[in-house]
Amino acid sequence: MNSFHDSVARALELIAGADPMLLSIVARSLAVSATACAAGCTLGILLGAWLGVARFAGRPVVITVLNTSLAIPSVVVGLVVYLLLSRSGPFGFLGWLFSFQAMVVAQVLLVLPVATALTRQVVEDAERASGEQLQSLGAGGAMRSLLLAFDERYALVTVLLACFGRAISEVGAVMIVGGNIDGFTRVMTTAIALETSKGDLPLALALGIILLAVVLALNALIALVTRWRGARSETAGAFQGVAA
Repeated sequence: MNSFHDSVARALELIAGADPMLLSIVARSLAVSATACAAGCTLGILLGAWLGVARFAGRPVVITVLNTSLAIPSVVVGLVVYLLLSRSGPFGFLGWLFSFQAMVVAQVLLVLPVATALTRQVVEDAERASGEQLQSLGAGGAMRSLLLAFDERYALVTVLLACFGRAISEVGAVMIVGGNIDGFTRVMTTAIALETSKGDLPLALALGIILLAVVLALNALIALVTRWRGARSETAGAFQGVAA
């Protein structure tokens, strides 16, 4: 066998044998991304739902800035968080640099604009369809945003899954603020980069296979939720047609 086949075989052995180092890195990656996704999506969905129904001067500018923030490179986010958490930065007293918390903060800043922008679009579309009816029933802006967000909860599940995929596949920001410290801040993406540079291809391949499996599972879930949501909409429309 050549080196490629040897590396693949060894990578599969690491996965099948539940290598402790491999499991530690995977568990840390999932913990960081899940924590960041929970915090970022909670705030992002609330902001996006409000922005979807709010009307105020400068709203187009806010939306433009929000959409632009989606394209900010992760390394720039990592640099900003690094400067904020460094010893000379405004939050240096927290001592979070090169820690789990720093990686969570960086991923929250990456997830937040995604959750906000996608939720804003979902709620704004729902507002066009049902907003006048809710207004006629006396629902104010805050109430409409919450009701519409709840009504579109299945669409927001896809937002959550998309944000988790964004977080767990990110490498630049967590590399900068986490330091890629073995046993403390090393996650799947940073470990793949490091092990590849060191020539330890089996571990890098094993982590890559698991990361691809996670991303594939997320995309499959998004497809299932979208399909289920469409089926429910068709069923509801059929019932309304029968009732009419």
